[in-house]
Amino acid sequence: MSEIISSIEKKAVENHARVALGIGSVSPKLLHSAALAGEFAEVVLVGDSSEIYEIGTDLEVVHSGEAAKTIVDMLATGDVDAAVRGTLSATSTLSYLKERLGLESLYRVALLETPGGIPLFLAPVGIDEGSTVEGKLEFIRRGAEHIRRLGVEPRIAILSGGRFEDKGRDPYVDKTLDDAGFVTRKAREEGYDVRHYGILIEDAVGEVNFILAPDGVSGNLIFRTLVLVAGGYGYGAAVLMDKVFVDSSRVGGHYTKAIMIASALAGKDRS
Repeated sequence: MSEIISSIEKKAVENHARVALGIGSVSPKLLHSAALAGEFAEVVLVGDSSEIYEIGTDLEVVHSGEAAKTIVDMLATGDVDAAVRGTLSATSTLSYLKERLGLESLYRVALLETPGGIPLFLAPVGIDEGSTVEGKLEFIRRGAEHIRRLGVEPRIAILSGGRFEDKGRDPYVDKTLDDAGFVTRKAREEGYDVRHYGILIEDAVGEVNFILAPDGVSGNLIFRTLVLVAGGYGYGAAVLMDKVFVDSSRVGGHYTKAIMIASALAGKDRS
């Protein structure tokens, strides 16, 4: 097991936080994965109780006809230490999260594992995130803090749309190279361990633990290719803020590891 995953597991077990899991569509596989997470957290299911109990569970259930709002309200009021989106709608849940917590923008960093078992943090993964140099620098700042909370020292790769020698072939590629070069210089000035890899993600994987894609679209494609096509694993994407909220794909239906991350982040000293 890698040092990254073992560090997260250790923190999750130590914290054993109270974590809410959003239930939109429910299945035996989902409820089984929530029960398995009892090693890491006290899990609370939020959704239609009749549908949940029809399958059966020994976990605490909070009934709600508007689970996306309820789970965010529980997080905001401190009724739970952390929350995982589960099978709730991304649009409704994340939009209410922004509204309820007064967030202007969302910054999410995903923890993935390659088919070969190499863990890495990836951002941005939202298609509307990280398109500006300011946004990229904010991802580095927030992402590095997030990774350190999990007991890991960040080593960061900045990706762009081509090799360095590709400059001049295409205006869009040129802009990604220029932006990545600027972000790399600024991040180094701020003390971060950063390297610009151009388009060579294959060189970055295994050398670094945090990869910053050129924009949210390419980051989302990297995630989907590694996890949904190539057979890697997605642990979840934490929203980078004081409260602990882990976004999770509805594809797959297994949430033990997302709950583990949420518990690891929900230290008792957090607001």
